[in-house]
Amino acid sequence: MSSAPPLLSEQSLAMLRCPETRQTLQLADSTLLTKLNSQIAAGSLVNRNGTKLERPLDGGLLRQDGKVVYPILDRISILLADEGIQLS
Repeated sequence: MSSAPPLLSEQSLAMLRCPETRQTLQLADSTLLTKLNSQIAAGSLVNRNGTKLERPLDGGLLRQDGKVVYPILDRISILLADEGIQLS
């Protein structure tokens, strides 16, 4: 049984930046993804636009300062400022 390929190559990840602050991004770890997906399942997670998230995340891109995660859905990085998830 083969494992799924990584969501992003290291080269691709190195080129990505936060659309708002231009900070670097890193893949969110499994602990953070589990927490966010639990909040989505409970119906309590909204993005910066105020829209309730309804689908579990495949992954996330954590901003360098740790304040925002950009969702990865269907293996596509959603790098729009309003789609970011504000972390408290």
